[in-house]
Order: sequence, then structure tokens, then C-alpha cells
Amino acid sequence: PPGTPMRAQFSRASLNLTLSKLLNAEHPKMALLPILEFPDTRLRTIAKPVTQFDGALQTLIDDMLHTMYEAPGIGLAATQVDQHIQLIVMDLSEEKNSPLVFINPVLSNLQGAQVYKEGCLSVPEVYAEVKRADSLRVDSQDRFGKPQTLLAEGLLAVCIQHEMDHLLGKVFVDYLSMLKRQLAIRKLERFKRERIALAKADAADKAATARSAQRA
Repeated sequence: PPGTPMRAQFSRASLNLTLSKLLNAEHPKMALLPILEFPDTRLRTIAKPVTQFDGALQTLIDDMLHTMYEAPGIGLAATQVDQHIQLIVMDLSEEKNSPLVFINPVLSNLQGAQVYKEGCLSVPEVYAEVKRADSLRVDSQDRFGKPQTLLAEGLLAVCIQHEMDHLLGKVFVDYLSMLKRQLAIRKLERFKRERIALAKADAADKAATARSAQRA
């Protein structure tokens, strides 16, 4: 099998961080990418395998990590930023200094079961319990195309399954009953209305401040 199996807290995290810092030094201006929100139909797109590990991919990885940290979140799939390739970034560390990158991931050995209350950057302010495997194996490639294998359990296993769903065109609310899904949609719509209202109020305040400054 490709790569070397590792547990959830695996030693290559520090190496990934060092490589990320080196790449960020080369690409200091990271972009904050817009995140697609449910029920945007683009979230239903099936991601294609990554075949070129070039500079554009490195920039996308850095931008996705930057976007994830700023959101803030602990995982982000390329699908969520309208890039439909098999790419996931993740960081479960409290210090947010242990980024993980999974390219062309394949899951196997899914065992056990756990129920975890999940949220999603593409479904803001909505949280619901979802049943998933408790442990798994994921074979993938790192940001440079090198094969890697990770044995994950607990929260990391949940996050990997959640982000893998995005690559398959799924969102976590798909696992909910019809009633719970409708309630989640209503909550999301209410949140979006409130966000628009706040943005308009903020814009009005800024305009009023600018007019006052001109009269001064």
C-alpha cells in the first residue's frame, strides 16, 4: 500500500507546517476565497482527480487554508470554493498550526459508528447530529503528489468523511430527515436575511460617516 500508516496526531504535521510556511513565503499574498453556500447547485458537482501538481495547485491550497482559518473552520473541500477537484485541507489543532492536505483521497476500512453534531462553512449557523464511521483509512497524495496513508479515528475521521462528501456532491444536511432538513433550510434562509440586513446597515453607517466627514 502507498505511504506509511499514521494515527490522527501524526508526526508529519510539523513537516506539513514547515512546507506550508516556506510556500507562503514564496506566495505571501493569499486570497480569501468566496465559499459556496447551500443550496447552491455547484455544491452538487462531482470533483475530478488532480493530475497536475503545479504552482496553481500550490496557490489554491494556500488560499484554501487561509480561507478556512479566516472563516473560521477546521476543514474545507475545493468544491466549496467552486474548484471541482479532489482536494481537501484541514486543521484540527487548537493552535491552527498543523495543516493537513489530502489530494485524490480514497477511504477504506470504515469501522464502528459515532454520532457527532456537525456544522459546515457552506451551511452557516446550522448544526445537526450525523452518524458516521468511527475509524477509517484514507489513502491520498500530499500537496506535491507523494502518496500518503492516514489511519484516522474520532473527530478527524468525522471531518474526513464530511469533506469527502463535498467531493461527491453531498452536504451533511442530506443525512437529515425531511422535516429536519426543512428546518435547517429555514434557519439558513433567516441567517442570510439577517446577514444582508446587517451589511446594509453597515453600509449606511459608513455612508453617513463619510458625509459627516465631508461637512466637517
